[in-house]
Amino acid sequence: QVQLVESGGGLVQAGDSLRLSCAASGRTFSNYVMGWFRRAPGKEREFVAAINWSGGGTYVSTSVKGRFTISRDNAKNTVYLQMNSLRPEDTAVYYCASASRAIATMPHQYDYWGQGTQVTVSS
Repeated sequence: QVQLVESGGGLVQAGDSLRLSCAASGRTFSNYVMGWFRRAPGKEREFVAAINWSGGGTYVSTSVKGRFTISRDNAKNTVYLQMNSLRPEDTAVYYCASASRAIATMPHQYDYWGQGTQVTVSS
């Protein structure tokens, strides 16, 4: 069992930055691939970024590439999502998730999920 708790969301203006954090507890954090997803109102859950167990491999969706960066600190059992140049279309609930497999982009490939943190970007 892995417990995930996101934090760092909020209300910002277009062009601002935010850093989301996801603290993990339970099983050995460094064994897991970690991912970030988001769900905007009325839309399906969307893959944002993922990072492998060591942090040496990352994958970012084309919609946020060049603006968002995923990283992890295994000593702190935490994964981060640095979001720069935020846009109104980035408004969503952001979720972190863990997977016991290679980097994955589909929600069903992840085993554990956090409760989410709201990010709202005003124009």
